[in-house]
Amino acid sequence: MKIKNLFISAAVALTALTACQSSGSGDAEMDKFIDDLMGQMTLHEKIGQLNLPVTGEIVTGQAKSSDVAEKIKNGEVGGLFNLKGVERIRDVQRVAVEESRLHIPLIFGMDVVHGYETVFPIPLALSCSWDMAAIEKSAEIAACEASADGICWTFSPMVDICRDQRWGRVSEGSGEDPFLGAAIARAMVKGYQGENLQDSTTIMACVKHFALYGAPEAGRDYNTVDMSRVSMFNGYFEPYKAAVEAGVGSVMSSFNVVDGVPATGNKWLMTDLLRDLWGFDGFVVTDYTAIAEMIDHGMGDLQEVSALALKAGTDMDMVADGFIGTLEKSLEEGKITEEDINKACRRILEAKYKLGLFADPYKYCNVERAKNEIFTPENRAIARDIAAETFVLLKNEGNILPLKRKGRIALIGPLADTQANMPGTWSVAAVADRYKSLLKGFQDAVGNNAEILYAKGSNLCYDETLEANATMFGREMRDKRSAEAMRAEALQVAMRADVIVFAGGESSEFSGECSSRAYLELPDAQLDLLKALKKTGKPIVMLNFAGRGTVMNWENENIPAILQVWFGGSEAADAICDVVFGDKSPSGKLTTSFPKAVGQLPLYYNHLNTGRPAEKWFSKFRSNYLDVDNDPLYPFGYGLSYTTFTYGELALDATTMDQNGKITASVTVTNSGKYDATEVVQLYIRDLVGSISRPVKELKGFERISLKAGESRNVQFEITPELLKFYNAELKHVCEPGEFQVMVGGDSKNVQTATFTLN
Repeated sequence: MKIKNLFISAAVALTALTACQSSGSGDAEMDKFIDDLMGQMTLHEKIGQLNLPVTGEIVTGQAKSSDVAEKIKNGEVGGLFNLKGVERIRDVQRVAVEESRLHIPLIFGMDVVHGYETVFPIPLALSCSWDMAAIEKSAEIAACEASADGICWTFSPMVDICRDQRWGRVSEGSGEDPFLGAAIARAMVKGYQGENLQDSTTIMACVKHFALYGAPEAGRDYNTVDMSRVSMFNGYFEPYKAAVEAGVGSVMSSFNVVDGVPATGNKWLMTDLLRDLWGFDGFVVTDYTAIAEMIDHGMGDLQEVSALALKAGTDMDMVADGFIGTLEKSLEEGKITEEDINKACRRILEAKYKLGLFADPYKYCNVERAKNEIFTPENRAIARDIAAETFVLLKNEGNILPLKRKGRIALIGPLADTQANMPGTWSVAAVADRYKSLLKGFQDAVGNNAEILYAKGSNLCYDETLEANATMFGREMRDKRSAEAMRAEALQVAMRADVIVFAGGESSEFSGECSSRAYLELPDAQLDLLKALKKTGKPIVMLNFAGRGTVMNWENENIPAILQVWFGGSEAADAICDVVFGDKSPSGKLTTSFPKAVGQLPLYYNHLNTGRPAEKWFSKFRSNYLDVDNDPLYPFGYGLSYTTFTYGELALDATTMDQNGKITASVTVTNSGKYDATEVVQLYIRDLVGSISRPVKELKGFERISLKAGESRNVQFEITPELLKFYNAELKHVCEPGEFQVMVGGDSKNVQTATFTLN
């Protein structure tokens, strides 16, 4: 419906408003509309637009009497987040547009991180598909479902680069590589926001966490980040910048310090870099209570840190009540200006204008859409297909996989019969009781052709407190039986079976926010169970659930087949069965290096060389460890298939290139096995001599190709000077002449190399 006169001050004509909103007009018309509106706002109402409280329990009937509702009526709230349900949202929106003085609509946000009720694989898993079209589609479906249920703003994508698997939030990002991370950032923003935010099936994205949040010391969440600006620009900033260039509507500040100043109050970060250098024109929202947390960083009391944040360029305060509680006093004392407040208020109002909320505050409150567009068979089928692309085959000795649908299959392990752990962390809108457990998926997959035997076998770990902390938010699955009784049952089941499928690893909340780990091995109870199953002599397939790269040395040495299944979302069970039983061939490739030991961390493929590189392990007075080599267990880009791929000779069409030229690298890839399958062909480049030390290799291109058994394809990559640029010591984006190595292969370690010179 079009907005009624009562929804906005009588001074703003309905006809002018409707024309502005429907004509696709430019900034001038938006500016005039907002100028008129702000001209009527009191200082307190302007500050109210900067306030974002959490309201997860407001329901129909409560909204008009709750404390938050009174704040809405008083013009003290700009938006709400993590309120689920279109009718609830409509009820709260009605308070804003019918009972507040200026009738300004609210913006409703939610952590729609990897799907709404149709849940897609966790972001780290999605990145392992290397499929930009699929990733964009996942965000598009998430936006469609969320918007159908009243949400118009998502706190996603998270694009933090992470090189340390101890950090639990690696699960929410796209791994260790900035080039791939940038491609995924662009795909996610486009998927959420579409071509036009006026479309009611799109929502505003929020890139997070700006900036450098994925590099905390010791891998401990919320911890200090300290790095050079050269490292920031070359190793971490590219995905944030890509999201900005893709038109992301909002940015979320991170908790950590940048150059010693918390990001939320860092003017260099939020204004000089984000707005002035990159041209970002949306609004900045803090992470949860980030303004108040600057007190513990030693930046002052709540009034001081609130003023610091506002002047730095932060526009919206999530939950801390710093802006709404202190800015008027700071203005009176001359610590901020009214122009500082006006800038932030205008950015929030512009976002609401771009979303079409002034034209129709109930744009996202169509109850019929909520009934018909959420968790649909079509969306679930797409999620199932995408999930299958994310699984990474780490080992398949003797071609145990795929399994045949015959005989007796023992499904054993603590993740085998849990619905709640299938979606993975940060699946806020998930309805887990509608999702299949892996056991149900196996039973459905084999039908009457095979017998599925089941035993849990063990708890997640022996420590009950640790398990409780790793299974929060309704993911609990603790069994009260003794470890001995559970293992004995599992061994009895195993002895009756032809093959054992072990479903274990992390629970969904063993990774994610505030789920850092100091030890990354398979939890003790599960490792003891797996060792006991090994002694039966039966063939074993390990399905490793995890939200990070884990340490799997024993498993790699002793288990013949390992499939990394991450957390595949609402359709995980069926998608896993699609791959395990060979309906689809695994095609995922790792986007994060799996360490052999925690002591190797941070570990990443695109590192700088050292003056004393270790050519073998162990060499005295070289850069290596006494007790483990430098290599990861599984490198970046790694992933097997049910088929084999043969690479022909890498060829360059020239060996020299000028500053305006290009070179084409080509290689013929053949599916030399028996299964139709998909390969991700990867291009890496090394700058051999630079004005600063350059990485040993950097991803600069990739192509996902599907080949039938016996089929060949010539894959070409165009190399231009733009691909060779980096930020030098003066932070200038330059391309320096010299010699370069081009590497092509199926992962970052197994590559062919050719050389060219840039004149």
